[in-house]
Amino acid sequence: MKIDIHEVKSSSDLKTFIYLPEKIHAGHANWVHPIYNDDKKYFTPKRNKAFEFSDVVLYLARRGTEVVGRVMGIINRKFNAYRKEDIARFAYLETYEDREVFQALVKAVEDWARAKGATRIIGPYGFSDQDPEGWIIEGFENRATIATYYNFEWMPRFIEEMGYAKDINYYVYKIPVPKELPEFYVKIHDRIRRKGNYTLLEFKKRKELRPWIHPLFELMNETYVASNIYGYAPLDHKEMDDLVKRYMPVVNPHFVKIVKKGDEVVSFIIAMPDMAGGIQKARGRLFPFGFIKVLRAAKKTKQLDLLLGAVKEGYRGVGLDVLMGVAMLRSASAAGMEMLDTHHEMETNVMVRGEMEKMGGVVYKKFRVWTKKL
Repeated sequence: MKIDIHEVKSSSDLKTFIYLPEKIHAGHANWVHPIYNDDKKYFTPKRNKAFEFSDVVLYLARRGTEVVGRVMGIINRKFNAYRKEDIARFAYLETYEDREVFQALVKAVEDWARAKGATRIIGPYGFSDQDPEGWIIEGFENRATIATYYNFEWMPRFIEEMGYAKDINYYVYKIPVPKELPEFYVKIHDRIRRKGNYTLLEFKKRKELRPWIHPLFELMNETYVASNIYGYAPLDHKEMDDLVKRYMPVVNPHFVKIVKKGDEVVSFIIAMPDMAGGIQKARGRLFPFGFIKVLRAAKKTKQLDLLLGAVKEGYRGVGLDVLMGVAMLRSASAAGMEMLDTHHEMETNVMVRGEMEKMGGVVYKKFRVWTKKL
């Protein structure tokens, strides 16, 4: 039967777009529902500031009357101007195992992007590196986390059949929370505390953390640009505010560590108890009672998910990562955590990956972003 690809225009189509993945992934044990309140904001132009500086298209695929796939196309004009490139992105692609539907959706985004003047396309990749990026290529036996895709094993093969090649790989490490910290870590930690003139900030309540949020994002802008983080463009204040609204309600202040020298923030790290099990039980619906399942899962989990971190240029190599790492491990141990999930680490970031391996970390997932010339 003919495949019909059409653009999402109505509120009914948008609802179909948002909820389609849970039908496609029904019975898929390691897939985790999105938090639907967040998705409704994310895919709605009036509620997501990223639409202000991006060209966006949402497509649905139908066979007859049945919706069988979806995809999002993005051209982040701010990023392209900053990087002096003409790149498009495909994102949030979901289909059943049907090569014809898969190819029709990807081709629709390619045609749209080409008509907009794009010369290259990457994906899967959202508006920014704060969104899920890359499909998993190894570690399918492990459950997804709240900030990552969980795709079917056939999807990487299908995209490569369309001429896409690897643009970058990400590594995700599993690090055991030690009962006793390595002696060399403790020595570095104690030396920095004693001689480094650095102040480690730790928090008990969210209201204590709030005044530091914008300085953290400013530092992230500075360091991620200097380090040429893949796909990153500096956040403006509106985007910062959106991220605060998105994540502050679920941030546990015990797992935020900040280092300052004098009045200047020079490094930070943010982690979050793994909530994936609770989100699965709530089926992504926080209300009326789903949030209780999510909070209960966060209290019972043995896994801590690392989300964001940065060290200011000029302060790297002096042990600030150890200062924060020891504090985080102690907080994790006190909370009964047994394992850290490091989130995405670029394959080229050999220094950080080396530190993770020194801590006993092993790669347990790999993700990939693909690219193709248009």
